[in-house]
Amino acid sequence: MNFLSHFYFDRQTSDPNIVLGTVLPDLVKNARKDWNLHPHKNEHLITGSFEQAILTGWKRHLIVDRHFHNSGFFIKHTNSIRTAIAPVLEHSPVRPSFLAHIALEIMLDSILLTEKLIDADLLYSNLRGSNRQALHNFLELNKIDDTPHFFKFFDQFLEANYLHSYRETHNIMFALNRICMRIWPDPMSETQVLQLSSILISYHENLQKCFMEIFDEIEKVLDN
Repeated sequence: MNFLSHFYFDRQTSDPNIVLGTVLPDLVKNARKDWNLHPHKNEHLITGSFEQAILTGWKRHLIVDRHFHNSGFFIKHTNSIRTAIAPVLEHSPVRPSFLAHIALEIMLDSILLTEKLIDADLLYSNLRGSNRQALHNFLELNKIDDTPHFFKFFDQFLEANYLHSYRETHNIMFALNRICMRIWPDPMSETQVLQLSSILISYHENLQKCFMEIFDEIEKVLDN
């Protein structure tokens, strides 16, 4: 799941450090794709209360992602999206399965915003209110030595406020193309982008009818 979908499950928490933890795995991976943190291996070193709150959020992120990626909902919709977009990507280096996965996650974020089930400003407020020193400690305990690079990315993420852009369905394809451009030098032609945008806007409309299934399902898992 993406940032806003993860935040959905902790939108009512009063601890901004837990909120930070729920989205931190994605922040770390976006800051540098070769960074792989395994906090459970260093859990005995994480003793501060703020750092432990970050770890709590991190663990909740992993539970949510594990259930989501193994759910019938995820399998059904990524297969459907992949089937729909594969012909358009026939002469592109972009893998249809990769794009289907990311598209579904961004569409879910978008629907949460348009259905007013989540407040992106509240997520940003929690991230700004989290303990910066605790975050620095958490990263160093988990062998991230270039913390200035992370915090430069983190500050840019907070300043950009780009998650608000998911309210407009045409921005979904813009976000997907931007992600692909980080991996491939020339991922898609302008024609392919337009064709994919049309397919995904249509899928987005249909997804609005059933999207809550997966959120209700995961919420029950977290409550147990």
